[in-house]
Amino acid sequence: MEMNELLRRGVAEVIVEAELRQRLAAGKPLRLKQGFDPTKPDMHIGHAVGLRKLRTFQELGHQVVLIVGDWTAQIGDPSGRDETRTRLTAEEVRANAETYMEQFFRVVDRQRTEVRWQSEWFGTFTLENALDLAGRFTLAQMLAHETFRRRYDAGAPLTILELMYPMLQAYDSVAINADVEFGGTDQKFNILAGRELMAQLGMTPQQVFLMPLIPGTDGRKMSKSFLNTVDIRMPPAEMFGRVMSMTDEVLPLYFEVLTDVPMAEIDEIRRALAEGSVNPRDLKMRVAREVVAQFHSPDDARAAEEAFVRQFVNRELPAEIPEHALAAPAPIVDVLVAAGLATSRSEARRLIDGGGVRVDGERVQGYELLLQPGAGVVVQVGRRKFARVV
Repeated sequence: MEMNELLRRGVAEVIVEAELRQRLAAGKPLRLKQGFDPTKPDMHIGHAVGLRKLRTFQELGHQVVLIVGDWTAQIGDPSGRDETRTRLTAEEVRANAETYMEQFFRVVDRQRTEVRWQSEWFGTFTLENALDLAGRFTLAQMLAHETFRRRYDAGAPLTILELMYPMLQAYDSVAINADVEFGGTDQKFNILAGRELMAQLGMTPQQVFLMPLIPGTDGRKMSKSFLNTVDIRMPPAEMFGRVMSMTDEVLPLYFEVLTDVPMAEIDEIRRALAEGSVNPRDLKMRVAREVVAQFHSPDDARAAEEAFVRQFVNRELPAEIPEHALAAPAPIVDVLVAAGLATSRSEARRLIDGGGVRVDGERVQGYELLLQPGAGVVVQVGRRKFARVV
């Protein structure tokens, strides 16, 4: 791959680019670090942006080192948070981390990846070690972190433990002797702390490779906290549908960071979208196929696309609809809750009031509708939730 594309395609910022170019030109394999906090069981395709770039470096002969943040996950990264996270137990983190392993290796090459757990070094960290680490950073440095400064100025709780988070992430780089650290743009402060700590300890400071944060289904950054993710372990049809629900504006970025489509073609896609000479839905379906094929298979991608077209383009019912058995006549509100189409009776009523509930294609107008056992009718909520009454 040409050097400019390697360092700029799908990349938000490189610190320091000139230094990294020199190190790459020297021809020596570099140790490339990226860390993940297993705060929940599932990774999402936003995580895959960095992993895809790491895989490209792997193919050029560099060593990828994935850090499982089994200690920092118990604190929770405070970046972008207006409140202190709920602490996780070591057992919860370990269970989540086990699922992360399988997801890592849907993207990067298992045989060419070094997996390290923070507990390897923090498990034997002494109070002396912790005090030495804390003494290498000032409060003024920590308050340069946008999140910390905002909460401090607002008088919101800000724990000493949270202030330690960037320091612990920085020490990871020391522990594995990182040459380059990868992360999202929201990780810039933490990764620069790694550069600072390595320099203080007489090590060659790591270079910084920042990846863009991709939008989720609601337009905000894709985040498990916002429940707007496309998860790597999602079933193919659901994954395809989630990508199709994105706004048209994300298409050029998604093509750039989640596919191997040549940049010249992506520039043409960007131009066509601006001119209105292309149907965004067609481009979105292409991205959705690419994403599903990566994390499942090309056959799964074709099947997911066919199912999407049947259901949302041709307005046909899904091939498989979950069944819900009734023992006696039941109001539609109760059926929605019992079938898992609504979380509560109040939500069921809101869905009906908003015109989002249909029975055999007819919009439900009120709460008094009774469904009969064995009726075989199809209850639909929104565009993607169905149940057949049996």
